[in-house]
Amino acid sequence: MSLSFSRKNIIALAAICLSALMFGLEISSVPVILPTLEKVLHGDLKDMQWIMNAYTIACATVLMAVGTLADRYGRRRIFIISLVLFGITSLICGLAQNTSVLIISRFLQGVGAGAMQICQVAILSHRFQEGQERSKAFGIWGIVFGIGLGFGPIIGGMIVAVLNWHWVFLVHVPLTILTLILVFGGIEESRDPQVKKLDIIGIITLSLTVFGLAYFITQGPELGLTSRASISILVAVAISFIVFLFAEKLSAHPMFDFSVFKIRNFSGALLGSIGMNFSFWPFMIYLPIYFQSGLGYGIVAAGLSLLAYALPTLLIPPLAERFSLRYQPRIVIPSGLFILGMGFILMKYGSGSDHASWLTMLPGSLLAGIGLGLTNTPVTNTTTGSVPSARAGMASGIETSARFISLAINIAVMGFILQEGILSYLKGALSGTLNAVQLRSVAEKIAAGNTESLPELSSLDASGAVVHAALVHGFGLIMLYGGIGVWVLAAISFMIFGPKRA
Repeated sequence: MSLSFSRKNIIALAAICLSALMFGLEISSVPVILPTLEKVLHGDLKDMQWIMNAYTIACATVLMAVGTLADRYGRRRIFIISLVLFGITSLICGLAQNTSVLIISRFLQGVGAGAMQICQVAILSHRFQEGQERSKAFGIWGIVFGIGLGFGPIIGGMIVAVLNWHWVFLVHVPLTILTLILVFGGIEESRDPQVKKLDIIGIITLSLTVFGLAYFITQGPELGLTSRASISILVAVAISFIVFLFAEKLSAHPMFDFSVFKIRNFSGALLGSIGMNFSFWPFMIYLPIYFQSGLGYGIVAAGLSLLAYALPTLLIPPLAERFSLRYQPRIVIPSGLFILGMGFILMKYGSGSDHASWLTMLPGSLLAGIGLGLTNTPVTNTTTGSVPSARAGMASGIETSARFISLAINIAVMGFILQEGILSYLKGALSGTLNAVQLRSVAEKIAAGNTESLPELSSLDASGAVVHAALVHGFGLIMLYGGIGVWVLAAISFMIFGPKRA
C-alpha cells in the first residue's frame, strides 16, 4: 500500500477504514448480546427490537440529509462531528442501566453512524480520484467494512465472555479517539460549491412514515390491531407517505427522483437491495436468540455459529463481480436472491430436525450468506452505474435508504411473526391451562429468549419441551417468511430487469 499511496493518503484511508470497521461492528456485534441485554436490563422482545430499530431508523433518516450538509459545510467537518457524536453516544450506551436510556442513546448513535458512513464515501471519492488508486482505496475500505460485519458476532461474543456487555459499546470510545487523531492528521477539508438545497419536507415525511410503520408492527398486538390508537397510527403513516410523494413531485431538488425507477436495471437492482434486507440482515438479530435459547449455546458458541451465516458475505463478493461481468446483473442479482431464499428454507428444516444443532443449520446458513454475497456488490454497482454519472449520488442515496427502510420494517415484522407463531403454538399445546393474557405474556418472554423464568408454566411437567417446541415453531415461520418473501422479490426483480438487450 505504501508504494501506491502518499503518507497523508495512508493516514486518511486508515481513518476512513477505522470508522467503517466501527460501523460494521456496531451492526453485527449487538445482535449476539440481545439475549443478555434482555435478562440484565429486564426488557422484553419489543425493547430488543427497538434497540436495533432505533439505530437503523436513525441511519436511514440522516442518510438522506448528511450528503447535502457535508457538501455544503465541509465533509471533514461533518465527519468529525459524526465521530464525536458516535463516540459520546457509544459511551452512554455502554453505561446505560435500563432499556429506555439504551434505546434513546442507540438512536443518537445511529445518527452519528449514518452520518459517518456517508462522509466516508464522500471523502474517499474526493481524496482518491485516479482510477487505479481510487479502485484500490475503495477495495480496502470495502474489505475492512466487511470484516466488521462478518466477524462482528464472534467479536461481540468474545468481548462479553472476557469483559461484559458494556464493552461491546465502550470499545468504540478509544477507537473513535484514534480515528479523530487520524482525521486531524490526514484529511483535508472539501466542499461542493454547486450543492443543492436540502429536501427537508421529504426527509421528515419519509422518516415519519418508516417510524410509524415500524411502531405499528411492533406495538400493534399490544394496542390491538383494530383499536383506535392503531388505526390512528396507520392513518398518520398514510398521510405522511402521501405528503412525501407530493413533496418529491413538486420539489425543485427532490431527495428521490422517481424518474430513475423507469430505468429497468436500476429498479431491478433496487429489488435486490430490498430482498437482502427483507430477510438476511433482520434475521441476524433473531438468530442469536435461537442459538442461545433454542439450542442452549453460550454467547461465544452462538457467535461462532453465526460466522457460517456472516462470513460468506465477506468472501463471495469478488466472485460475484466476475459473475456480474460475465452473466450480467440481470441474472446474478435474482440468482443471488434465489440462493438466499433457499438458504432460509434449509435453515427451517435444519432447525426443526430431531437433533437440531449448528451442524443442521450449517448448510442453510452458508447458502444464505453465499446468496447475499452474490447479490450485495452487483446491487450497489448496478444502481449507481445504470444512471447518468450526475445522478449517481442520488441513486446511491435511494439504494442505501431502501436498505435501511426495509431492514427497519422487517426487524419489526420478523419480531411480530416470531411472537405470534410462539403464541399460536402455546394456544394449541396449553388449551384451557392459561388465559389469553398469560399466554401472550409467556409468548413474549420466550420470543425474547427468556425461557427460564416462566412461573406461569411451573405447574407443567413438560414445560421445557413445550417452550422449546414453541420457539422452534416461531422461528420456523420466520424462516419460511424470509425464504418465500425473498423468492417473490427475486422473481419480480428478474421480470423488471427484462430480456437481454444489446
